[in-house]
Amino acid sequence: MSVSPSSAENGLQSEPRRFATGRQFELRRGDALAVVTELAAGLRLYSRGGVQLTESYGDDEISPGATGITLAPWANRVEDGTWYLDGKKQQLDITEVSRNNASHGLLRNTAYTLVDESEFSVTLEATVFPQHGYPFLVRHRVRYELDDSLDLRVWQTLVNDSQGTAPFVLGAHPYLRLGDVAPEDLVLTVRAATRLVADERLIPRSTAAADGEYDLSAGGAVGHLLIDVALTDLTYDAGTARHTLTAPDGRSVSLEQDESCQYVHVFVTDTFPGRSKAVAIEPMTGPANAFNSGDGLRWLEPGEAFTMTWGIAASL
Repeated sequence: MSVSPSSAENGLQSEPRRFATGRQFELRRGDALAVVTELAAGLRLYSRGGVQLTESYGDDEISPGATGITLAPWANRVEDGTWYLDGKKQQLDITEVSRNNASHGLLRNTAYTLVDESEFSVTLEATVFPQHGYPFLVRHRVRYELDDSLDLRVWQTLVNDSQGTAPFVLGAHPYLRLGDVAPEDLVLTVRAATRLVADERLIPRSTAAADGEYDLSAGGAVGHLLIDVALTDLTYDAGTARHTLTAPDGRSVSLEQDESCQYVHVFVTDTFPGRSKAVAIEPMTGPANAFNSGDGLRWLEPGEAFTMTWGIAASL
């Protein structure tokens, strides 16, 4: 039975109802709970022992600020929605009107189909059909699983069902938190050597050292941060890069990404509904405007598949 995150946290079941984000898939293991949505294969909630570790939203709302959605066949933005394929101009729909960009891929408003479901995992899939601006047939498959350590693991796979080679960038848009700890009291640690310098439309134009307010390698106080930046040249330990929010009492929550994700976008905002600050940590295989810059852009041959992995782990 579908339940709201608030009901789930209290162990209460609600009457069957329709949610703005479609069917709600609950995963439970030990004291861990994850709620995944039919819409955009989004992560609506992840908690441990009743401690909320991601931002969430109400039953009658779609995700504010793209909270928890998965992104394909590109992450972030394409400038003016235009790019070139074999010398021919492609025009995507403009979905970020204020900046005249095509934003967050083609599946943000798409319902995913259930492929497989168990007590600890769920796999969803959606198809991108050939269309103006993206003349390819591809499938995006997303698997969420609560592992033995009660951490959340996510696999995002793109499959090319086209006759031609298809370009892509994959990404996700989770916002992390640590229960009721005030955001201003948290410290954000991201070990990255390089930042992408973007213009006022958030399109990267150059690179620079991740210094000043962008140097989060030793931790930066969230209360002093308002940033919207892509970082790369990440530090990987045993093939995993970790980006961590830490509370004054030592508890922490981390976004983890594998080496297929060479970029992370960090968005610390004061505009998230009901929160003084919110922290999005977005794993990406490529940055904004990769369809034009080629940075991080990958191409899938017909019949080929590619998988990126990421997850959320907590020390409570």
